[in-house]
Amino acid sequence: MPSPAIRLLVVMDPIDSIKPAKDTTLAMLLAAQKRGWELWYAQQQDLWLRDGVAMGSLRRVTVRDDLKDWFDLGEAQTAALATFDTILMRKDPPFDMEYIYTTYILERAEEQGALVVNRPQGLRDMNEKVYTAWFPQCCAPTLITRNMADMHAFVREHGRAVCKPLHGMGGRSIFVIDQGDKNANVIFENQTDYGSRYAIVQKYIPDIVTTGDTRVLVIDGEPAPYALARIPTEHDNRGNLAAGARGQGRELRDRDRWLVSQIGPTLKQRGMLFVGLDVIGDYVTEINVTSPTGVRELDKQFKTELSGLLMDAIEKRLAVGG
Repeated sequence: MPSPAIRLLVVMDPIDSIKPAKDTTLAMLLAAQKRGWELWYAQQQDLWLRDGVAMGSLRRVTVRDDLKDWFDLGEAQTAALATFDTILMRKDPPFDMEYIYTTYILERAEEQGALVVNRPQGLRDMNEKVYTAWFPQCCAPTLITRNMADMHAFVREHGRAVCKPLHGMGGRSIFVIDQGDKNANVIFENQTDYGSRYAIVQKYIPDIVTTGDTRVLVIDGEPAPYALARIPTEHDNRGNLAAGARGQGRELRDRDRWLVSQIGPTLKQRGMLFVGLDVIGDYVTEINVTSPTGVRELDKQFKTELSGLLMDAIEKRLAVGG
């Protein structure tokens, strides 16, 4: 007798507003559907807790690899989240209090039997910029502080630095500062809100100009076979596709594999099955755990199906009980 299909719920931004040519969540759903899994869809506001039980107003979803017509949704049905085998948390930042509240709901679903990818506690614990501090051997000199005098001293020490907020995404509010830059004061004031909140300052890595900011995907602790280099335009410092950078796939380097060997086992042990390391030159600058992207670009260039590796990992976890 055949085994029942795996039931998958995805929590994401509105599916009708995604860019299907680039959307990694769509790639994941296509890979799961190809395996005969039963797919359901929800947005953040569709989830709630009732007497400690994680619940949702959910819809069956069917997906297609069609840039003009990529999904169909069924009628909303109320169900306990624990009735699903696995839940993909793919809501984009901002990582605000509403996001945190959602992880509490998903953690109750996890405790009630669902495999949540990525694990809710890890989503809360692993700020994508701060968590690099757990792996200093993999990172360029980095300062996380509210103290603007210390930020100035850091820039003087290294000559050039990058300053960015801890909560940003997509290249927003990233500044490159040179020693003696007369805008440094206002940048630090803006980033720290005059010393009332933390920001991050990192030594500038010049490789960003030539080899870009590379996304190395880590799936259940192991590196995907290819990485996506995001090369800034000649008029911008930011290696982010959302900021206009050019995506270019490449094979992994030995250094990339070493970085994953340092970080990957911890990610796997903590239930973070799909993570993106941002690598500039030889250094990790961010550890992206919320909704890493890059799959569609790499699949197109190298004729791969990287999302299938995630489905393999989920099947393996479900087979051994999560």
